[in-house]
Amino acid sequence: MAEPAPPRPPKGADQFTTACDYCVVGCAYRVWRWPAKKGGAADETVPWANPAQHNLISWQGEAHHLLVLPDPEAHAVNPGGNHSMRGGTLAQKCHNPTNRTRERLGTPLLRVAGQQVPVSWDAAIEIMARVSQHVLKHHGEHAWGIKAYSYQYFENTYAITKLAFDAVGTPAFAPHDKCANTNDAAGLDDAGLEAFAPSYEDWGACEVLFCSGTDPFETKSTLFTQWIMHGAKPDKTLIFATPHRTMGVAWGERAGGLWLPVLPGTDTLLHNAIARIIVERGWQDQAFIDRWIAQRWEVDQGLGRGTRNTPWQWRTTWGTFQSDWADYRAFVLGRDEHRLADAARLTGVPAEKMLRAAELLAATRADGSRPKASFMLEKGNYWSNNYLNSASFAALGLICGAGNRAGQVIGRGGGHQRGMVSAPGHPGWLSPEKYPGRRKKPLNLDRWLIDGKLRFAWVFGTTWIGAMAASKELERAIAQRTVERPEQVGDTDPAAAAAALIARIEAGGLMLVDSDIYPVAPLNTRYADLVLPAATWGEADFTRCNGERRLRLYQAFADAPGEAKPDWWAVQAFARRMGWGERFAWTSASEVFEEAARHSRGGAYDYHELVQEARRQGKTGHALLARMGSDGIQTPVRRVNSQLLGTPRLHDPDNVRPDANAWRNKLIQAFNTHSGKAVLLKSPWNFPGWSEFYEAAQPRPEKNELWITNGRVNENWQSGFDDFRKPYTAARGLPQMLFMHPEDAATRGIANGDRVRVVNDTVYVLTGMPLGVESADQHFKALLAAGHIKVTQGDFEAVAILDPGMRQGVAKAGFNHPAGPANAVCHAVPDPLTNNYRYKLGRGRVERLGVSEFPG
Repeated sequence: MAEPAPPRPPKGADQFTTACDYCVVGCAYRVWRWPAKKGGAADETVPWANPAQHNLISWQGEAHHLLVLPDPEAHAVNPGGNHSMRGGTLAQKCHNPTNRTRERLGTPLLRVAGQQVPVSWDAAIEIMARVSQHVLKHHGEHAWGIKAYSYQYFENTYAITKLAFDAVGTPAFAPHDKCANTNDAAGLDDAGLEAFAPSYEDWGACEVLFCSGTDPFETKSTLFTQWIMHGAKPDKTLIFATPHRTMGVAWGERAGGLWLPVLPGTDTLLHNAIARIIVERGWQDQAFIDRWIAQRWEVDQGLGRGTRNTPWQWRTTWGTFQSDWADYRAFVLGRDEHRLADAARLTGVPAEKMLRAAELLAATRADGSRPKASFMLEKGNYWSNNYLNSASFAALGLICGAGNRAGQVIGRGGGHQRGMVSAPGHPGWLSPEKYPGRRKKPLNLDRWLIDGKLRFAWVFGTTWIGAMAASKELERAIAQRTVERPEQVGDTDPAAAAAALIARIEAGGLMLVDSDIYPVAPLNTRYADLVLPAATWGEADFTRCNGERRLRLYQAFADAPGEAKPDWWAVQAFARRMGWGERFAWTSASEVFEEAARHSRGGAYDYHELVQEARRQGKTGHALLARMGSDGIQTPVRRVNSQLLGTPRLHDPDNVRPDANAWRNKLIQAFNTHSGKAVLLKSPWNFPGWSEFYEAAQPRPEKNELWITNGRVNENWQSGFDDFRKPYTAARGLPQMLFMHPEDAATRGIANGDRVRVVNDTVYVLTGMPLGVESADQHFKALLAAGHIKVTQGDFEAVAILDPGMRQGVAKAGFNHPAGPANAVCHAVPDPLTNNYRYKLGRGRVERLGVSEFPG
């Protein structure tokens, strides 16, 4: 039975601008709010809404209607009202005590005798402070750590990193999707490419788009339907390199594009084989190369290279990876594995498809013109062979003339929105880990915990266990150091509770604090000693950028449930109790935003000039940004002719320079290197830091294993924390799914809709503190021989979905599903060049358990 249409707001209803809370696209939305008891004539100018776009919320303690629709006044991102299914249900994410959003956390919870008991904020902060003071005094800053989101708004991430780096001074910090404080696609960074340099218009203006490891329809729906399917070049040709023929891939093929069904981890060979064809046939953009590719001396002897202790310095001057055009040309032409026949055998992509891809990307037309090709990568690329895949993809794009021109760009498509402004001073020099030589390596927080070095951990808004590789091993370690210890809190009195937790710490245990909006199994339902309730989207004023660096104010329009507070507020309360109050003396969210601005300078999300202009006008930073509505402004924000100006595309020499007395950001007109030119990087397939691990990680035929990779499903965002509770999405059913090719399923006796278990009885986990003296010391075989590789087991359950679009030999599970974390069968052995996990390279034996509640 259809639900009744929601009420239309009356004339004069409160209105707010915001952006979607979910994927990186950040569609523009408008909110209407009016008292539930208020009548009056309906405002007929408000667009039609469906029931999923309406909710009843609380504002200042009174019931109010809420309508959340694509902003009809928006000129950017999604003009015309386009939106994804996720964004179309935004209203239902807001707290409503009549549905499952009533599960929102509303008060701090202390685990007492195994049960979670409500306590006051003062009591919670007092316990945390007493334990933290003990840990810092007796175990040092290394024993006190933070695991936090990198996306949930500038105000929160700045406060969190200021606490970690400035106040505590700990190197034990890791973002939500990494084991260490590293970059995502380091190959782009080393090439001088900012990952989010392109604008959405660039993706729309290209004639050919190569998508590596992503289907933007499934993961960035409006970017696909608004800009890629349309944009300035709606007849563009799409090339997809992914093991799954998903919806966007199928659409692209039907429109004349290509699907390259690459085997997990082999993208480097695919890129280099295509590059070889281009170079052999003279299709490279030589004029671009001559102008924008750094010569060897410009890389080796650039200003300030010094002792080359930073990762991007030593990786680009090692010799193994660094090159100029002549050296790169010799590299792609001189290696057997780049020949079509060899590359086809290793990647699983037919030779004729690689040849066709090269033609589409670079072949000169009869009139002498070149295709306007752009290159988009995402996690299917850099979450398998992290450095080599991203470096080889950057090089392929550069020789095709992409990187800094309209419709010819290289960048990430993105997952979450860009909400990180980090405080300065990350104490990386305190990390006990190191690369070969004297180069410091960011501390691996997972291993630090597993090895018993972490005594206090504060988690912010992330499913630490399920989101990490070898997740069952991480969960075992957390359990052993928290609930399985005999030292447990038996009293809500802060002094007594802190004493019990200190006793646990002195016996080798851990105090775990989790800040979140919902109960998250198992992290804060089973293991956390303290759970702190957080305010989220729509409940406080926040800011962040989307995937084209568009900065907006996400305005508050609803009450947070109970005593839930923004995370920056919780950090401030803790810092004050620790005696650091003068460094955290904010009185509003805008003051946090304004303080963070100076630390955004020089980066892709630089909004320093916006705050300077706000001060000149006597306004707060938030107030000035609010005036810009849902269009916001693209960072870096420039001041040109005394006016604020956004930056659509980075690295573009045609961008107007800022005023002489304004802050100048190098990224606006140049690549992010000393010379301002891009760096071509070699990516040798036989590099032992990759090849030894890849050999060990492959599916074993004798165990009847498949590659087990993972990916997003359009209807589900992240761990489904909202989707399981929003009435519309919850009603659809959101099981963990395992996509399998029908022939792989048939040989295992599996039918569509069967419940299956995926088991990997040999999950590799890096342990101990391996110190690199020689490069080989941190390669897989040396680590194994030295006893630094632990073998454990992982498994998860799912519903089998038989799909002929899944390439044979590979199965794909939903990413980070709480009912069956696919990362359980992935190896926790990071890329030795970047310290990033290879989440896409799981493996496992798929066993039929029986018919599920979703029969085929």
